[in-house]
Amino acid sequence: MVLGALLLVSLTAGVAIGSVRVPPGEVWGIVAQALGADRPSPPRSPARETIVLDVRAPRVLLGAVTGAGLAVVGTAMQALVRNPLAEPYLLGVSSGASLGAVTVIVFGVGLFGPVSLSAAAFAGALLTLLLVYGTARAGGRITSVRLVLSGVAVAAVLSAVTNLLMLTTGRGNEAREVLAWTLGGLGGVRWSTLWLPGAALLLGVGILLAHARSLNLLLAGEEAATTMGLDVARFRARMFVLLSLVTGVLVAAAGPIGFVGLMLPHVVRLLVGGDHRRVLPAAALGGAVFLVWADLAARTVAAPMEIPVGVLTALCGGPFFLWLLRRDALRNTGRGVT
Repeated sequence: MVLGALLLVSLTAGVAIGSVRVPPGEVWGIVAQALGADRPSPPRSPARETIVLDVRAPRVLLGAVTGAGLAVVGTAMQALVRNPLAEPYLLGVSSGASLGAVTVIVFGVGLFGPVSLSAAAFAGALLTLLLVYGTARAGGRITSVRLVLSGVAVAAVLSAVTNLLMLTTGRGNEAREVLAWTLGGLGGVRWSTLWLPGAALLLGVGILLAHARSLNLLLAGEEAATTMGLDVARFRARMFVLLSLVTGVLVAAAGPIGFVGLMLPHVVRLLVGGDHRRVLPAAALGGAVFLVWADLAARTVAAPMEIPVGVLTALCGGPFFLWLLRRDALRNTGRGVT
């Protein structure tokens, strides 16, 4: 309930604060009128209505959806591989999405009109997923270790190709656009494209909540989970496909925004414990709150210049990652693990 209330406050602040400030009461009045609420309201500026409904509201909602999705995927990924340092981009999906988007920018491909960039990013993510699974299956039975190693190797190759395209592009505008996309951002979203990441989030959270007990069993170890009747290999394969597809949709919509899926699961577990029936919805709310405020800071800290939101999440996530490494090292030392 606290996280839900905090999310509501965050959404209001994200829409109200900017180069043109709109009072929170007026924000909700505009939203209520747009939803068809039949109540008298004072006359409002058409410019403010455009700012609230067409500029800021879709952007803030995309931030909430992306933050929630990355946090949920990170939570499930850490349980599946039993590694606290796992995150949504572990299987190289973001590298494939980046290559697809960069290809569209550099070569000017516009087959799908205004959604060509997102479509290419998702296609790149999907093809990467197929390539990673094909590589991992080459030795026979897929294991989580082989899958992760395949993802790391494929991501390294795709990142090299992406960097080569960025280096060889002949126009500075394209290079800046590529760099801006690879740093992540929520600008330019439209209502017509917001439904897909929203649907991916609802589908992913719903399926993961239905399998929360299985995720809890994995925390006890593979042998214990198998004893309790869980087919670990098949369950992991299905979950990896689901998480990769959700991540691909989110990256296609907002770019590769890092560290959200690494930080938020740990923060949420400190608040609600380790039961995934509580962790998953709390992670969704916490991730949404975090990314909404990160985007608000990106828009206002250096105004009128806008900082890519991925830069701010990295500035928060880098020190957190180092703290996490230090904490695990101290724990292992205390247990006598070398």
